Amino acid sequence: MECLGCSLANKKLPTNIVYEDNYVACVLDHAPFNEGHTLILPKQHFVDVDELNSETANAIMSASILLSKALKQLYKPDGITVTQNGGIFNELSHYHMHVVPRYKEQSFADFYNEDVVTVKRTSDLSDSKKMLIEAINNFR
Repeated sequence: MECLGCSLANKKLPTNIVYEDNYVACVLDHAPFNEGHTLILPKQHFVDVDELNSETANAIMSASILLSKALKQLYKPDGITVTQNGGIFNELSHYHMHVVPRYKEQSFADFYNEDVVTVKRTSDLSDSKKMLIEAINNFR
Protein backbone atom coordinates (compact mmCIF):
# COMPACT_ATOMS: atom_id res chain seq x y z
CA MET A 1 0.00 0.00 0.00
CA GLU A 2 1.30 3.44 -0.95
CA CYS A 3 2.06 5.87 1.87
CA LEU A 4 -0.18 8.85 2.62
CA GLY A 5 2.50 11.37 1.59
CA CYS A 6 2.96 9.70 -1.80
CA SER A 7 -0.82 9.58 -2.30
CA LEU A 8 -1.20 13.28 -1.49
CA ALA A 9 1.81 14.43 -3.53
CA ASN A 10 0.72 12.43 -6.56
CA LYS A 11 -2.98 13.41 -6.38
CA LYS A 12 -4.28 9.93 -5.59
CA LEU A 13 -6.22 11.46 -2.70
CA PRO A 14 -8.10 14.76 -2.61
CA THR A 15 -5.93 17.60 -1.37
CA ASN A 16 -5.44 21.34 -1.68
CA ILE A 17 -2.38 21.71 -3.91
CA VAL A 18 -1.22 25.31 -4.22
CA TYR A 19 1.96 24.68 -6.24
CA GLU A 20 3.71 21.75 -7.89
CA ASP A 21 6.55 20.94 -10.23
CA ASN A 22 8.08 17.66 -11.44
CA TYR A 23 9.53 16.87 -8.00
CA VAL A 24 7.22 18.28 -5.31
CA ALA A 25 3.62 19.12 -4.51
CA CYS A 26 2.82 21.89 -2.01
CA VAL A 27 -0.42 21.27 -0.16
CA LEU A 28 -2.31 23.16 2.50
CA ASP A 29 -2.11 21.40 5.85
CA HIS A 30 -5.52 19.90 6.71
CA ALA A 31 -5.13 21.10 10.33
CA PRO A 32 -3.08 24.29 9.95
CA PHE A 33 -1.15 25.98 12.74
CA ASN A 34 -2.03 29.25 10.97
CA GLU A 35 -3.82 30.11 7.78
CA GLY A 36 -1.51 29.38 4.86
CA HIS A 37 0.36 26.53 6.64
CA THR A 38 1.68 24.49 3.73
CA LEU A 39 3.47 21.16 3.40
CA ILE A 40 6.05 20.50 0.70
CA LEU A 41 5.88 16.82 -0.27
CA PRO A 42 8.25 15.10 -2.70
CA LYS A 43 6.44 13.15 -5.40
CA GLN A 44 9.01 10.37 -5.04
CA HIS A 45 9.00 8.46 -1.75
CA PHE A 46 11.62 9.61 0.75
CA VAL A 47 11.37 9.34 4.53
CA ASP A 48 14.20 11.49 5.88
CA VAL A 49 16.18 14.49 4.64
CA ASP A 50 19.39 12.46 4.27
CA GLU A 51 17.67 10.27 1.64
CA LEU A 52 16.81 13.14 -0.74
CA ASN A 53 18.49 13.31 -4.13
CA SER A 54 19.85 16.69 -5.21
CA GLU A 55 17.05 17.43 -7.70
CA THR A 56 14.34 16.88 -5.09
CA ALA A 57 16.26 18.76 -2.38
CA ASN A 58 16.68 21.74 -4.72
CA ALA A 59 12.98 21.63 -5.66
CA ILE A 60 12.01 21.60 -1.96
CA MET A 61 14.19 24.61 -1.20
CA SER A 62 12.96 26.51 -4.26
CA ALA A 63 9.35 25.79 -3.28
CA SER A 64 10.02 26.95 0.30
CA ILE A 65 11.35 30.27 -1.01
CA LEU A 66 8.38 30.74 -3.34
CA LEU A 67 5.88 29.84 -0.60
CA SER A 68 7.60 32.15 1.90
CA LYS A 69 7.34 35.10 -0.48
CA ALA A 70 3.66 34.39 -1.19
CA LEU A 71 2.78 33.85 2.49
CA LYS A 72 4.50 37.11 3.48
CA GLN A 73 2.61 39.04 0.82
CA LEU A 74 -0.73 37.45 1.60
CA TYR A 75 -0.82 37.16 5.40
CA LYS A 76 1.73 39.76 6.57
CA PRO A 77 3.14 37.47 9.30
CA ASP A 78 5.92 38.52 11.65
CA GLY A 79 7.97 35.63 10.30
CA ILE A 80 7.92 32.29 8.52
CA THR A 81 8.84 29.01 10.17
CA VAL A 82 10.29 26.39 7.83
CA THR A 83 10.74 23.03 9.52
CA GLN A 84 10.72 19.29 8.99
CA ASN A 85 10.54 16.43 11.44
CA GLY A 86 12.56 13.28 10.90
CA GLY A 87 12.72 9.83 12.42
CA ILE A 88 9.98 8.96 14.90
CA PHE A 89 8.73 12.58 14.70
CA ASN A 90 7.77 12.21 11.02
CA GLU A 91 4.05 11.45 11.40
CA LEU A 92 3.57 10.83 7.66
CA SER A 93 6.49 8.41 7.22
CA HIS A 94 7.14 10.47 4.10
CA TYR A 95 9.50 13.45 3.99
CA HIS A 96 7.67 16.76 4.22
CA MET A 97 8.61 20.32 5.04
CA HIS A 98 6.27 22.70 6.85
CA VAL A 99 6.15 26.36 5.75
CA VAL A 100 4.16 28.27 8.36
CA PRO A 101 3.40 31.97 8.76
CA ARG A 102 3.86 32.95 12.43
CA TYR A 103 3.10 35.94 14.57
CA LYS A 104 5.04 37.44 17.46
CA GLU A 105 2.65 36.24 20.18
CA GLN A 106 3.10 32.61 19.08
CA SER A 107 5.80 30.56 20.76
CA PHE A 108 7.63 28.08 18.55
CA ALA A 109 6.90 25.47 21.25
CA ASP A 110 3.17 25.95 20.56
CA PHE A 111 3.72 24.55 17.07
CA TYR A 112 4.16 21.15 18.72
CA ASN A 113 1.49 21.55 21.42
CA GLU A 114 -1.84 20.18 20.26
CA ASP A 115 -3.58 21.67 23.34
CA VAL A 116 -2.79 25.24 22.27
CA VAL A 117 -5.23 26.79 19.82
CA THR A 118 -3.56 29.84 18.31
CA VAL A 119 -4.65 29.53 14.70
CA LYS A 120 -5.03 32.83 12.89
CA ARG A 121 -7.62 31.86 10.34
CA THR A 122 -10.06 34.02 8.41
CA SER A 123 -11.16 31.65 5.64
CA ASP A 124 -11.65 27.97 4.87
CA LEU A 125 -9.05 25.89 3.03
CA SER A 126 -10.64 26.38 -0.41
CA ASP A 127 -10.45 30.17 0.02
CA SER A 128 -6.87 29.90 1.33
CA LYS A 129 -5.97 27.72 -1.65
CA LYS A 130 -7.33 30.21 -4.16
CA MET A 131 -5.63 33.21 -2.51
CA LEU A 132 -2.29 31.41 -2.12
CA ILE A 133 -2.25 30.23 -5.73
CA GLU A 134 -2.80 33.82 -6.86
CA ALA A 135 -0.01 35.07 -4.57
CA ILE A 136 2.38 32.34 -5.76
CA ASN A 137 1.68 33.28 -9.37
CA ASN A 138 2.86 36.84 -8.62
CA PHE A 139 6.36 35.45 -7.95
CA ARG A 140 6.66 32.95 -10.81
